[in-house]
Amino acid sequence: MLVSLAATQAAESAAADTDSGHQVLTISLFATFVAITLGITIWASRQNRTAADFYAGGRSFTGMQNGFAIGGDYMSAASFLGIAGLIALYGYDGFLYSIGFLVAWLVALLLVAELMRNTGKFTMADVLSFRMRQRPVRTAASISTVVVSIFYLLAQMVGAGELVSLLLGISSQTAKNIVIAGVGLLMIVYVVFGGMKGTTWVQIIKAVLLMTGAAIMTFWVLAKFGFNPSALLGAAADASGKGEAFLEPGLRYGVESADATKTLLSKLDFISLAMALVLGTAGLPHILIRFYTVPSSKAARKSVLWAIALIGTFYLMTLALGFGAAALVGHEAITAQSAGGNSAAPQLAEALGGVGTGLGAVMLAVIAAVAFATILAVVAGLTLASSSSLAHDLYANVIRRGKPTTDKQEVRVGRIAAVCIGAVSIALAIPAQSLNVAFLVAIAFAIAASANLPVILFSLFWKRFNTRGATWGIYGGLISALVLLIFSPNVSGGAVSQATGKAASLFSDPSIDFHWFPLNNPGLVSIPLGFLFAFIGAVTSKEFNKAKWAEMEVRSLTGAHAEKASSH
Repeated sequence: MLVSLAATQAAESAAADTDSGHQVLTISLFATFVAITLGITIWASRQNRTAADFYAGGRSFTGMQNGFAIGGDYMSAASFLGIAGLIALYGYDGFLYSIGFLVAWLVALLLVAELMRNTGKFTMADVLSFRMRQRPVRTAASISTVVVSIFYLLAQMVGAGELVSLLLGISSQTAKNIVIAGVGLLMIVYVVFGGMKGTTWVQIIKAVLLMTGAAIMTFWVLAKFGFNPSALLGAAADASGKGEAFLEPGLRYGVESADATKTLLSKLDFISLAMALVLGTAGLPHILIRFYTVPSSKAARKSVLWAIALIGTFYLMTLALGFGAAALVGHEAITAQSAGGNSAAPQLAEALGGVGTGLGAVMLAVIAAVAFATILAVVAGLTLASSSSLAHDLYANVIRRGKPTTDKQEVRVGRIAAVCIGAVSIALAIPAQSLNVAFLVAIAFAIAASANLPVILFSLFWKRFNTRGATWGIYGGLISALVLLIFSPNVSGGAVSQATGKAASLFSDPSIDFHWFPLNNPGLVSIPLGFLFAFIGAVTSKEFNKAKWAEMEVRSLTGAHAEKASSH
């Protein structure tokens, strides 16, 4: 008995020592990454002399560099942690998320990237207001940009708190709050001092780290199964507890049931989600401003092609990561750690190296550091997008009514705005820790697809489009998306989250139920409404600036005078 007790105590002591070693290694890697990126930020701060340097990195990045930065900006924690977890839990249906994100880049490449680069200067509002009345359009665009960015920021920061707390064994609420505040302070430092140049280099480094980490894990997983994908899929299906259904559609989306109405709503909800994912990307402000960091439209096209190559390769690798986690970690172990599967990728990394071994600890720490780098890069890009819009659109063109401002004044306002946005995000993210992260991301994508994209497309391709159409489109899409989300099962009624598979209503008490909109994602309704409001607003106004339309058409199609595009 004493021998058994001694052995148990020794095992517990060894486990505690191992956990302590894991935490030291993880913290060391976090600290190394933060130190390197802060050094880059300090270097970049010395290069920021003009507004173009702060907002667009001096337009000095090549197509390849910007492509890596776009990839770093786009492949967020939701992509790395969330999609791997979705595939690990739902198999085929989990991969549908990856397809939606990837196809979205075709929309950005074919309809937005080059034309936005040729017509604008620093922000999305530059394009929308080019041939319209400045103050109402820039005000609406700025409001939409800030709302989208803040909700996206909340999702990333809440995810950061969950990830770091999980990996460092943090359980107290105070410690989690400190983690979120720390992430917020870091992003403020990156943007305030580094501007676009510093943020871009952080995103490039993060993209390289993420692709390298994912490639190593993918190769390792395939090697475990003799580089035979069929063997991997078979093992994943067996370990999932769902058998062949794990490899077929219908496990999570478009679920067939005896109730025809529920079946129809499930399929419509998937279509709605797909619309938001595919169309929302081309309206995300932090993605759109990346097109202004390159010196030419040719470089803008190249940057999107590089981004598609990187993002496409990454999402293919999520297949190996997700199915590998299902096969090697197992459904029960994943859900025991995180009901939504967000820990699947770090758990897979540890399993590949060997749970409880030094190599396993190294793999866990490396992938954790990569995930943390992912979050930092994305929140920096989001903060820069919203602060740029407040400084360039709201301050320079609305508050000062377009009166001349010096670069120094505008950059100072941009930095102040970054601090304010960061402070608001920290203040909102701390109480938002109990909210479903997918719910927050859904808001960002739904607003971007409903409010921003219709107005962007009409501005670029419809010569009769005007100020009323732009303001009605932005406010109509924005309000429609928010109202439908508030009265959807996401807020009340005990909805099951499409990302986590668990009850995810804001009000978890089933007795609180005021929802009347049946879909989890409003895109199916709010996106057409955004186009409709923009169309009705345009046709009910006689405003039309023929000369400005002609100038915008030439600029957008040829790139002529793109460097001199300004907020006229």
